[in-house]
Amino acid sequence: MKYLLDTHVFIWTTVSPEKLSNRVIDLILDSKNTLFLSSASIWEISIKRKIGKLEFLDEKISFEEFIIKSMECLDLNELPIFSKHIFYLDNLPLLHKDPFDRILISQAKSEGLILITDDNLIKKYKVKTLW
Repeated sequence: MKYLLDTHVFIWTTVSPEKLSNRVIDLILDSKNTLFLSSASIWEISIKRKIGKLEFLDEKISFEEFIIKSMECLDLNELPIFSKHIFYLDNLPLLHKDPFDRILISQAKSEGLILITDDNLIKKYKVKTLW
């Protein structure tokens, strides 16, 4: 199966795995699954770090190194934002106002991925989710 990690799922996987459900942990550890992290999530983490909303990084490691090493360790594939994702996004109802979550929804739907999330607003869209 192919899965897209929501930003909070990526963060929890790397720094607070106890927040994840057993089902999510099993899926992430299963090498038969293909896992993706959106470039939008990397962007979101960068912004939230700069404004002081995320303080989980050790000063000994750069943001870039943290992302790259975490993605390698978890065997994550980066999912860039393509124009087709933006076109799909343009047709989404405005149930969720967070632009990062909206692009993740669009990417998951456009690419036929299951979005791993604990966000109840995302679950209101007709997108396959798992928690």
